[in-house]
Amino acid sequence: MVSGYWQQVVDGGLQVPTDRDLGELTAELTTMLGSTDPDERDGTAYPALATWIGRGVYDDLLPGLGDGMARGLTTGLGQSGTDTVFRRSFSALALAECIARDNAHRLVPGAKVLEWADRLVSWFLREEDVRGYVPQRGWAHAVAHGADAIGVLASSSHLGTPELTVLLDVLVDRLTAPASGLLLAGEPDRMAEATMAVLRRNQVPLSVLEPWVRRIASVAAAAYGADGDRGYDAQAFLRALHLQVQLSPRPPAGRHDLLLVLVDALRAANPQTLAASR
Repeated sequence: MVSGYWQQVVDGGLQVPTDRDLGELTAELTTMLGSTDPDERDGTAYPALATWIGRGVYDDLLPGLGDGMARGLTTGLGQSGTDTVFRRSFSALALAECIARDNAHRLVPGAKVLEWADRLVSWFLREEDVRGYVPQRGWAHAVAHGADAIGVLASSSHLGTPELTVLLDVLVDRLTAPASGLLLAGEPDRMAEATMAVLRRNQVPLSVLEPWVRRIASVAAAAYGADGDRGYDAQAFLRALHLQVQLSPRPPAGRHDLLLVLVDALRAANPQTLAASR
């Protein structure tokens, strides 16, 4: 349960307490990111860190704070079905807040942001625990949180065309990794949102996007075969991306051409229902 001290902080609008050292408070919140109590983790630790980062409390300390969150990505990495997933998953969200603060105010050297990017991507691809909601413990959602963080990273001015292209490949690698269960908690939609963040930079040309989409379509076609889990996840992603490109109020440049590519991919991945000859 959330302690009375932290409940007072939450009730007081998440103002930074003045009766304790900021470093001590931060260390306690960081530990709470891995709590199995959703009130501590989702309701206190992450909102407090995100709010303080957004208010500039850590502006002079942002590189060190981000490094601490990046270290949390390795806690229990390789485990599945254990409680260590919460520390990894919520560290990714907190690291994304650090990156978002830099996106807005350029507080961190570009080399540091790229270092965080490497560590985030390494964790995202190696994460074994794809659970969404965990009974009695709340949301783990590592894949969704990782996608959210990649979406924030995609908006960083420190990333150019080569790095953005890598992020697209990382999303597909995650999507098509050997399945340990279907992604049933909205993860394909969140990965599509991250993709939109890359596309809105308008730096990755259609000549790169076309084979990238075809790669996803080839996996999506497996939904009708033996490799069903990966195929269904890829199907869900393609449909989500098509919908977001079609309806987004902030579409990427070249939306029409990209939609044609996506429609062709959906037809190729669903020959039983969408073949042109039907």
